[in-house]
Amino acid sequence: MSQPDHDSALLTALLAGCRRADRECQRRLYGQYYSLAMSVCLRYLRNREQAMEAVNDGFLKVFRDADRFDVRLHLDIAGSFRAWLRKIMVHTAIDHFRIAEKHAFQQTLDEVAALHPDPGVSALDTLSFDELVALVHGLPAAYRAVFNLYAIDGFTHEEIAEQLGISAGTSKSNLFKARAHLKHLLKKIKHHAYARHVG
Repeated sequence: MSQPDHDSALLTALLAGCRRADRECQRRLYGQYYSLAMSVCLRYLRNREQAMEAVNDGFLKVFRDADRFDVRLHLDIAGSFRAWLRKIMVHTAIDHFRIAEKHAFQQTLDEVAALHPDPGVSALDTLSFDELVALVHGLPAAYRAVFNLYAIDGFTHEEIAEQLGISAGTSKSNLFKARAHLKHLLKKIKHHAYARHVG
């Protein structure tokens, strides 16, 4: 049996066990996808302790809603499951973010920055994913949340506004400020790509 088929068969069996509330299947699924879940939650939350709470809450939702992921509907079961799990973890992390950072958006609640057109390729475009995640983690909480949702997880400003309880204008403003802050950080660390693309 090829590896992808083996992974899909194992995942199908684990999900079937989770639907029966089988503790061993839940433990194995958790262990297999913990790293993915933690990497998503760490992008939104301040520290590992907060991220761990979100991961655990997210897996509780996965176990509770395992019957919503119908393996018969997916050609790539493992890939589709990772996407489904990631979506659950993003939403769970945002729920935790809203509680932990409830004042993060106060200063910019009705503020809309003047939006400038994208000048094309920037230093941000040349960073590796890990380098970008490390820089993003240094952003203020409100900027970090919007940047993650928009640039990494593909939400629209309207969806971000709904998720975070802010206006679409505030989302756009925070994205603009996050990008400016990241460019400042790049200049500060004299990233080689910055020197090439930003004067």
